[in-house]
Amino acid sequence: MMTRQQPSSHSELDQEAEEVTLSVMAASRLLVAISARALASTDETLTLPQLRALVVLDTCGPVKLAAMAATLGVNPSTALRMVGRLESTGHLDRKTNPDNRREVILRLTPAGRDLVERVLVHRRSEIRILVQRLPAEARAALVPALRALTEAADEMAVDPFAEVRRVGGLVDDPLNPTPPDPPQGGRRRRKGGAV
Repeated sequence: MMTRQQPSSHSELDQEAEEVTLSVMAASRLLVAISARALASTDETLTLPQLRALVVLDTCGPVKLAAMAATLGVNPSTALRMVGRLESTGHLDRKTNPDNRREVILRLTPAGRDLVERVLVHRRSEIRILVQRLPAEARAALVPALRALTEAADEMAVDPFAEVRRVGGLVDDPLNPTPPDPPQGGRRRRKGGAV
């Protein structure tokens, strides 16, 4: 295994950081393209932002419209238009909160949950095929590097559950008043115990 020498100067450190930055950006574009292909092969009518909204609902469970907007980083009117589109396709359901008639509660329908699952399975499969093409040494080096990058992100990491909780948008399902299991490790547990 080849080991890289540590940069000896500030200039070399800057150059190395720029090289890593460009590589991470290229990998990010690749992952977005894989997500777009997974979505297109599953449902050609939805956009990536709409899929992201469905994934937030899949991860967090029923949420308020305002929390969905904050989590997605869009204004409430944009979120409302997106919700209208997803409701018309049968992927989500919106109801007035029985405890506060001014609030709208969003939840996935079975069709929405099925769509999210199919897209994620397709994306995982495509990433797995790509990873299997790598030489064993490159695969082994990728795991600690990606973990280190994720750990370095810390507060910058995207955690829709944390954002929903921060804006007070997590609610019990008004259509199913039985309280859900408490979140495990910042995420709701899926059926079958998988996170």
